[in-house]
Amino acid sequence: MDDFVRNKLTEWGLSEWIDRFKDEGIDKESLYCLNDHDIEQLFPKVGLRAIFRKKLQLLKEHEAAADSAQVQPSTSHTGDKGKKKLDPQGECQSPTTKRQCDTVPGENSEEIILGEVTEIMEKVRQNIQQGKTFNTFLTDKIRDLETDKRELVGVFGKTGAGKSSLINAVIGEENLLPSGSGSACTSAMIKVEANVDNQNYEAEIEFITKEDWREELWNFDKFLKEDGCDDGDDDDEYREKLSALYGEGWEDKSPDELMDKNYFREIPEFLRSEKKMLTGKSAEDLSEKLIQYTRREKDRQGCYWPLVKCVTVKVPNKKLLQHVTLVDLPGNGDCNKGRDEMWKKLVASCSTVWIVTEMNRAADEKEAWEILESACSLMGNGGECQQIHFICTKSDLTEVSKARSTDEARNLRFKENEQTKKDVRNNFNQRKKIQKHFEQDRFTVFMVSSKEFLQGKCLNTDENEIPKLQKFLQELNDRHSENLNYVSGAHGILSLIEGARSGQVTGKNGDVCTALEDSMRLQLDKIRKPIKDAYEAFEKCLSEGVKNSKDSCEKTLKSFLYPKGKGAGSAFHKTLKCVVVNNGTHKPKKKKQINLNEKLASWLTDSIDEEFKKTFPNDRRCGPFNGVISEFSLDTQGLIQKYKDFELQLTFLKTEEEKIKTKLHNIIRDKKKTIYSSLTELIKNSMQECYKRAAEFRGKDTLKNMRDTLETHVRDSKNTMFENAKDDMLAQLNQLKENILKTLEETMQTSIELSLKTDDAALPDFTTELEMVKKYHNILKCRAVKRPASMSSPLAFKESHSSETNTGPPGPTDALQKPELT
Repeated sequence: MDDFVRNKLTEWGLSEWIDRFKDEGIDKESLYCLNDHDIEQLFPKVGLRAIFRKKLQLLKEHEAAADSAQVQPSTSHTGDKGKKKLDPQGECQSPTTKRQCDTVPGENSEEIILGEVTEIMEKVRQNIQQGKTFNTFLTDKIRDLETDKRELVGVFGKTGAGKSSLINAVIGEENLLPSGSGSACTSAMIKVEANVDNQNYEAEIEFITKEDWREELWNFDKFLKEDGCDDGDDDDEYREKLSALYGEGWEDKSPDELMDKNYFREIPEFLRSEKKMLTGKSAEDLSEKLIQYTRREKDRQGCYWPLVKCVTVKVPNKKLLQHVTLVDLPGNGDCNKGRDEMWKKLVASCSTVWIVTEMNRAADEKEAWEILESACSLMGNGGECQQIHFICTKSDLTEVSKARSTDEARNLRFKENEQTKKDVRNNFNQRKKIQKHFEQDRFTVFMVSSKEFLQGKCLNTDENEIPKLQKFLQELNDRHSENLNYVSGAHGILSLIEGARSGQVTGKNGDVCTALEDSMRLQLDKIRKPIKDAYEAFEKCLSEGVKNSKDSCEKTLKSFLYPKGKGAGSAFHKTLKCVVVNNGTHKPKKKKQINLNEKLASWLTDSIDEEFKKTFPNDRRCGPFNGVISEFSLDTQGLIQKYKDFELQLTFLKTEEEKIKTKLHNIIRDKKKTIYSSLTELIKNSMQECYKRAAEFRGKDTLKNMRDTLETHVRDSKNTMFENAKDDMLAQLNQLKENILKTLEETMQTSIELSLKTDDAALPDFTTELEMVKKYHNILKCRAVKRPASMSSPLAFKESHSSETNTGPPGPTDALQKPELT
């Protein structure tokens, strides 16, 4: 390292990184050679990387300009000859200026633009003195600019289907998540995301609460001592959990004795309700440390997976995961209350779901389709999932191995892939329960071989579609709209400051206020009507649902209480006991989850599914309530033409419009999940009393007494239980309407009053910052116009990347090598 690099780092405010640069042997010559990958290795955080890239680019341009000045004399005629200049305003209105947007120099990459604008706004915030209402308003608006929405991709599949191998292959880390084999499986929810803080492989382990574990221990104790027929699967599961954690001898101890702190010496974080951190130098190193927290292996003791709620694995140098989290999810639900609540929350938050199954049984794989059917309402109307990817793994283990030549193998594999896709789509078309929430254009089939991909075999993307999944994640990672929103908001705030500082508030401000307030009243009325129409439609649907529920609930309950076949009679004893103890739900070890509350609420949810999907679409290109929120506008652009003196203030109000609409869309998206689940939740609450009574029965006739208690309660409460659920949902819809109107009116009214009635020449001068941010804003707007549709939403990915329209096998020229992932 030389003095040049040391001085530059000090000059750029990065002096704490001098030692790092010294360790890497970076001198003046190598400084100029640093590429994006090198910079990522040096700086763990995006903000620091953005600042360094900008400073380095400016240094290079300064050096280039100095060299040019020495070679070519500067005159008034030739000084700008041959140089490309960015329009001072960054506008893209003419072909010439449009070409400039296409050839924006390196320092204007979006990451650097965002870093520059973030730095500007932080300096603005620090220079605004507090104490005045207007100044507080400005600093609050600057803080509100920050948003970091992560996209969640849920990964489902039975043990051995290849979930872990698929995640490893997609992110380019072969040894990160151990693959399942035989009796081993992943026991906990595992989130995989980028480590933006340092270069380590890290894991953050979140445990269930002590109270939850104590309650589980008491339940285990009751079930294992319960009289009646032995339910082998459930008993085995309880014994497996306790043996894994406590080893031998737990049978002779009481639940209170098993809570002794000595059992948890290695995990004091569990006792303190804290998260445990693990660090590894490599993916393999971390994976080895995680095994006792995540891997469920028969007869293995000294494990802590029974206490783990969720594990977050952070991987360094993974741009693919910068704004995306992959979530490895167990099939459906959990007997532990804390884990089950987190499972539901994560599933409902996934914008995309991957269903993973083996290719040779993809179309008829019972467990994969059961997982999808059991979770589809939570992902669809009860969540925000926009599409389902059905991923067929192990596509290399087919009849292709019998081919006599490479060409014959390609043709055979192509035909097998296409036939499997056709069979899977046909199966999907027969699944009416799933189609209530997801139409066919939301469902895509992929054929992959993680093994071949990780081995770097040269395959065509129609033979092995992992590169297509990577491309999907890259586009899901795209932050252009968020970047544009941030820079647009910053532009609005600086415009407002300049308008207030320049003293342009004239006698016409009353006219502008009146025009804006009249427009707002009109726009709020436009919003009220479609929400009112939706309310009336739901009221009609729910009335029909209540009628059907009253007529059918006893029959529905009886079909559950008196199962036919293997699970009938006394063998049903412990299953029903688990259901009533767990407030209507139970997850048997080798069977799909039982949810009596959902069964009883099914006539209500069925009645609203179609209307709910239309009112609250998951496709973000469509807005709720027929897009009426997206159409809200105070016509600030038109008012600018009429009131030129107020252009700066009206520019701010335009950005406020966009911000409040984005905020409302997020509020509605979260609230609709609660509204949809409220029907089942109220049924659950109505059944609490009878579940508690049924759980208390012991000894002879316990099964009969539990059945009688449930039947009596449903028969006696059916005339009120379903009506109450209907009224509760309609009340929440009405509350949502009031919240939307109140948020819009109060936010915009406050912004109007403060922006048009404030004249403060004492504010600092941010004219230079305004011009710079305006330039950046116009650059991003220009890029937004030119972006392909596939960059705007996950659903559009299918429209432009679908491989299901191929008409013939690929040729050898289509083959792709495994890309290097960073």
